[in-house]
Amino acid sequence: MQRPGFYFYAIFLLLLIASPTMLFSQTAVVKGTVINEKGKPAQLVNIQLIGTKLGVTTDQKGDFSLRVPVNKVLHLAVTYIGYRRQDTVLRLVSGETKTINFRLRSLSTNLPGLEVHDEQLRTENIMRLNPRDAMVAPAVSGGVESLIKTMPGVSSNNELSSQYSVRGGNYDENLVYVNGIEIYRPFLVNSGREEGLSFINPALVSGILFSAGGFGVQYGDKMSSVLDIRYRKPVQFGGGVSLSMLGAGLNVGGTDRNKRFTYLVGARYKTNRYLLGSLETKGNYEPDFADFQGLFTYKLNKKWDVSLLTYSSLNKYKVVPANRQTDFGTVQQTLRFTVYFDGQEVDKYNMFQSGLTFHYHPNSKTHLRFIFSGFKTNESETYDVQGQYWIGQVDNRKQKKGQGEAVQTLGVGTYLQHARNYFDASVFTFAHKGSLVYRNSLLRWGIRYQFQQVDDKLHEWEMNDSAGYSLPNPVDKPGNPNPSRGNLNLYYFAHAHNVLNIHRVSAYGSDRWNFQLKNKSHLSLTAGVRLYWWSYANEFLVSPRVSLAYKPFSNPNLVFRFSSGVYYQPPFYREMRNMDGSLNPNIKSPRAIHFILGGDYRFQVWDRPFIFTTEAYYKKLDNLIPYEVDNLRIRYYANLTAKGYAAGIDFRLFGEFVKGIDSWITLSFMKTAQDISGDYYYDYFNGAGEKLPSRQSAAAVDSVKIEPGYIPRPTDRRVNFTIFFQDYIPHHKQFKVHLRLLYGTGLPFGPPQSQPYQQTLRMPPYRRVDIGFSWNPLDKKVSRISRKTIKSMWISLEVFNLFQTYNTVSYTWIKDIYNHSFAIPNYLTTRRVNLKIAFKF
Repeated sequence: MQRPGFYFYAIFLLLLIASPTMLFSQTAVVKGTVINEKGKPAQLVNIQLIGTKLGVTTDQKGDFSLRVPVNKVLHLAVTYIGYRRQDTVLRLVSGETKTINFRLRSLSTNLPGLEVHDEQLRTENIMRLNPRDAMVAPAVSGGVESLIKTMPGVSSNNELSSQYSVRGGNYDENLVYVNGIEIYRPFLVNSGREEGLSFINPALVSGILFSAGGFGVQYGDKMSSVLDIRYRKPVQFGGGVSLSMLGAGLNVGGTDRNKRFTYLVGARYKTNRYLLGSLETKGNYEPDFADFQGLFTYKLNKKWDVSLLTYSSLNKYKVVPANRQTDFGTVQQTLRFTVYFDGQEVDKYNMFQSGLTFHYHPNSKTHLRFIFSGFKTNESETYDVQGQYWIGQVDNRKQKKGQGEAVQTLGVGTYLQHARNYFDASVFTFAHKGSLVYRNSLLRWGIRYQFQQVDDKLHEWEMNDSAGYSLPNPVDKPGNPNPSRGNLNLYYFAHAHNVLNIHRVSAYGSDRWNFQLKNKSHLSLTAGVRLYWWSYANEFLVSPRVSLAYKPFSNPNLVFRFSSGVYYQPPFYREMRNMDGSLNPNIKSPRAIHFILGGDYRFQVWDRPFIFTTEAYYKKLDNLIPYEVDNLRIRYYANLTAKGYAAGIDFRLFGEFVKGIDSWITLSFMKTAQDISGDYYYDYFNGAGEKLPSRQSAAAVDSVKIEPGYIPRPTDRRVNFTIFFQDYIPHHKQFKVHLRLLYGTGLPFGPPQSQPYQQTLRMPPYRRVDIGFSWNPLDKKVSRISRKTIKSMWISLEVFNLFQTYNTVSYTWIKDIYNHSFAIPNYLTTRRVNLKIAFKF
């Protein structure tokens, strides 16, 4: 007789053998093929089961197969960037196999409301942004750059400027392309008040790609980031108009009857007068900025087409300052800085740029481009401004800012600033770029020749006078019958005339391979090299770069990435020039070696899609050219070199916090430092071993040489936090809210004409919230106006600097009667309300 345990084990073994069949019978299979508009198989299209973690991507033949639960309603979504999302509702029984085929439908002008990373971009360190968000983001400077400032790793401390810093780099380290043509910015702009319009017109944009590091060799020679913009190609007549208290814009696009010729033109006007009225320096501000852009394309035949991108801008900034009053210090000791001005400043920046591109595509897998472009800038900066200042201690019993009377004088003085600076530059470029898709890889190559001309006339000086004495003042004794009659020493003086002609040649080649591993996981490898030579330094540079991406079959919503590469930045001109205007003939190109490890994860919450992205990075920096930043003005120590690093981690949560519209939150931690070669100073001591101020070094009996080592770089922002949030009233989507929040910890700064190791003080954090309220009066529920003439209209009320935060952009340094130095903060704009109307036809 068998024991009872025998039957138990026999039944258990039988169930174990039968379990796969039983489990299989509780599922069903959805399979099919996805093709594009031309009927070709579409690879790497995302097939997602909404509300679950189940999903796959199509293979090289466009096929997919997905095992799904049974006896329940399923929502299947097919997504691919640049194409309309397709949704299908299913309900399958156990063991059923259903075949569904999809044909992708492209978006003619706009991207979908949700930013969906297509599978190819997920394997690279590139983010794709929605141009629609750039149109609605509330910001003083407006446009695409206001959206870039909310990206992970990006920081800014000046709402009047479109410039930004990426992972410890400065403004000169960012690449910008429009339709494959590199874009330049003005060189003499010293503050956001003078900057004017950015090149990028957001009303013309159809695509935005941004990389904060680890980008491929097809992008040029900068160390920090790349912003790649594509202007749209109209398919029918249309346009738009925008009017606000800050300016106006007009854009028109269309095509001919045969669809062979298309045109897209835009004109803008901007004035900051309303904003500058909130600054503490009062006066007559006359900022006028205007530009015109056009993109024209013509299809020569089935294999050839040609496009022309043209741009011109006229910018003038004039100010006649009158007076300024700034309170600073602490609650216990509040000081007031009062200045009365004489003179004026007049700055002009006229820029012109054009690019002619011939595109040859002999077949669907080969694309060749030949680009001819030219850039010209004529800039002038002229000012004669005298400021007579007075410092006093304020009776702080009245707590309200700006109230209370000054009860004690601490210092009086005068400063006189003079400049006659003229800058002309031209850049002529010929480039060829190509790509070829073959088998399981993508081959890219390119070559570029560039000729650069620079004519720079620099003449500026500053004289300081404190209580009747010119500073610096020669030491003298009262009552001396033979006083010193030395030359007048200016506080600052720079004079130079530099003319340069520089030749530059670069080339690159890369290949990308896609592999499917035995466990059906996807592996993508991209490797390439970039070569560069320039005549000024006679340098030949080699920049290898590689990136690797892995997407596990068990969870296709997860992607891991690693990239590394060498990024040289040959100086354009500004980096070659010393503080006094002289050039360094032995300049070398700074180098950054990137190491980036990251990934992203797609998931569903509340039946809405989200993407969580994180990247940790380390940048090894060599041959750095140290610099200092005053507002937007970057001045280099061209004769010095340094080594350094930048390390940090970025987080971003993107998704539909509100159904149907996208928002995101970013958090970044970063540290960047540099060690300047050969810098040192001495600490002096008296006979008692007490440390003496450097000005009393003559009385020292001993000294110790100090090497500062690593010091923070001017862009060392340790924490950066941003929010871009959109919302609408439920069941009334014609009412929307757009919010943009920026927070960044303080940047290093120091006294003027001090050594870099002395510039380690910290500004207060940058804090700003802008909010916009929009109403669509043409909503179908509330309007009977025909949409045949006006397709859309939005009326917006924007509140800039919602919480009236006084953000510091730079400092003015003065001394009191006791020879104590004071750093008076230069504040940015306060709260302002802007009314904007925009409509499309």
